[in-house]
Amino acid sequence: MSKKVLIISTSLRKGGNSETLAIEFAKGAKEAGHSVEMVCLHDKTIGFCTGCLVCQETQRCVIHDDADVIARKMLTAEVIAFATPIYFYEMSGQMKAMLDRSNPLFPADYAFRDIYLLASAAEEEERAMDGAIKGLQGWIDCFDKTSLKSVVRSIGVTDVGDIEGNPALGQAYELGKTL
Repeated sequence: MSKKVLIISTSLRKGGNSETLAIEFAKGAKEAGHSVEMVCLHDKTIGFCTGCLVCQETQRCVIHDDADVIARKMLTAEVIAFATPIYFYEMSGQMKAMLDRSNPLFPADYAFRDIYLLASAAEEEERAMDGAIKGLQGWIDCFDKTSLKSVVRSIGVTDVGDIEGNPALGQAYELGKTL
């Protein structure tokens, strides 16, 4: 059965390692027959949540920037994959800001059930992703019908292109194929 898949690449570095993971995940998902849309935050305007909570009544953010548009896409996606570089053992600030700005989804009839994390880090140990996983899990825990299905961890990649030949690329592709 074809699923509606949204991939949110949160790196501000165009063509970076986490974005390359996202592209491979997308290839696998498309080959499996899913409807795939990829959004890259490197060219988007994402303001910070002001905590006004108007969105809990209106299901829309009062800040009309790209985050509001992306949150609307998240609402109807059945699968969401977040791709992030790991900064100081945590998700990128752009990803955290986007998660915060998805607050209008909390009271909504959201479609997403399966969440994936595609992460890349300069660090050589897989535990470098633990903070990002914990942060994403906190967001997921607010959505009763949703769960973290899998994490792809690409370690030891710093500069753009370092990910080439990394086993995580194949893992991301195969994961996309098995949605």
